[in-house]
Amino acid sequence: MTYQEIIDHLPYSKPFHFVDELLHVDSDGVEGSYCFDLSLQFYEGHFKSNPVTPGVILTECCAQIGLVCLGIHLLAQEGLDNGFKSLQVAFTSSEMEFLLPVFPGETVKVTSKKEYFRFNKLKCQVRMFNAKEELVCKGTLAGMFKTAEHVG
Repeated sequence: MTYQEIIDHLPYSKPFHFVDELLHVDSDGVEGSYCFDLSLQFYEGHFKSNPVTPGVILTECCAQIGLVCLGIHLLAQEGLDNGFKSLQVAFTSSEMEFLLPVFPGETVKVTSKKEYFRFNKLKCQVRMFNAKEELVCKGTLAGMFKTAEHVG
């Protein structure tokens, strides 16, 4: 499966799609990027006169790149990619630490390292870096995946 095919199988669309490019994917992890465009609606109110990307959106970006893209790759390796049209993702836990702000127009890189993937539950360590290669946030994310093959 190509990197673009992984992105195409994401169950998100704009304005809630936070993956521009995948730079590397293998069975142990993933690396990808996203640019936070100034036109994103949440910047209008977070914060007045000084827009900053909300932490929940940074977490979502980390989850989409570091958890869901990796999960799609792992499911495809198991031959379960026929069910991607009905892919369901449940975000089961997150523990994030925020170190630096991300402003409109910034491009971030997310890296993820798989802790485990079993019974379609994936747990990863994620890190987000800004263009200066500074660590923006880091944490542990977990989620579960369900495809058409898993429906009884």
